[in-house]
Amino acid sequence: MTKMKELNIGGLIIPVPVIQGGMGVGISLSGLASAVANEGGVGVISAAGLGMLYKETSNDYLANSISGLRQEIQKSRAKSKGILGVNIMVALTNYDDLVRTSIEEGIDIIISGAGLPLDLPKYLTPDCKTRLVPIVSSARAAALICNKWLANYNYLPDAVIVEGPKAGGHLGFKIDQIFDENFAIEKLIPEVVAVVNEIALLNGKNIPVIAAGGIYSGSDIVKILKLGASGVQMGTRFVTTDECDASQEFKQAYLDAKKEDVKIIKSPVGMPGRAIKSPFLDEVEAGKRQPKTCPVNCIRTCDINTAPYCIIASLTSALRGNFRRGYAFAGSNVWRTNKIIPVKELMNTLQQEYQAYQSKTELVSC
Repeated sequence: MTKMKELNIGGLIIPVPVIQGGMGVGISLSGLASAVANEGGVGVISAAGLGMLYKETSNDYLANSISGLRQEIQKSRAKSKGILGVNIMVALTNYDDLVRTSIEEGIDIIISGAGLPLDLPKYLTPDCKTRLVPIVSSARAAALICNKWLANYNYLPDAVIVEGPKAGGHLGFKIDQIFDENFAIEKLIPEVVAVVNEIALLNGKNIPVIAAGGIYSGSDIVKILKLGASGVQMGTRFVTTDECDASQEFKQAYLDAKKEDVKIIKSPVGMPGRAIKSPFLDEVEAGKRQPKTCPVNCIRTCDINTAPYCIIASLTSALRGNFRRGYAFAGSNVWRTNKIIPVKELMNTLQQEYQAYQSKTELVSC
């Protein structure tokens, strides 16, 4: 039976071409990341909101974020010798410090989206081996990043993640594009692959394209790879694992979610997002929530005067299972989750589903 082909990101060989999505606040930390890395995928720590979780030494949110990131990377390294990454949103106020800290700690991969990481290569030091992977939502954005990095830093991405509109969390699309088939991941992948391959060929570099958003099963992986992608990023499926760093109440919200509970919301970050309906979101929709102060200044694009709520506070509440004060981001297929299993079992299931579907399609083509 045909196994998944390994993924090569800047010389890093990933046995299973699955990147676990970086989910904040606190959903994917060292527990989940190390477990995924141990099973041959890329385990990813989310840098978002760590200052809310690491408060023991200081009242300074930004300083705590850096301390927390160092500790999470070090904890992951202690638990795994596999490939580890950090997801850092461009919109974060302390983006620069988080990137520098990740490089200092020797992280294997930095994944960066929620904005265009046009200057990410400038943080690289001469002796570092960290690979850089931007997240885009269009071929145009992929070309822009590649050309900017090449012109300004003589550097090209080690891989590109293209995230479609079925993803959980913040989406790089306008509201009217989210359900438009012209922006579906199946359409985006060939477009991004064509642009990235052209640039890569001209410069003698291999730049794999990773697909994200709405990918749930091994059969989904087969279909996506046939479109030209070299791997996938998956978030939602990893939440309902034993090793996920979220509370049991957070995981239960995934298990309880019905198809009609998944909704598109307006985020204070300035982007639409996909989340699970909650009492808190009902109050936001009714105009009953309005932040009075900005406690930590975590997002550059968040304006306290127009924000419907404090996103960092609401996501931290959800992490702990309090959905009267927060909500859970989730992908479009969250309603399909039905049990909590170990990461090892999930990775094996994805392999089995992949092989079964691949065999089926090979029989049909014969």
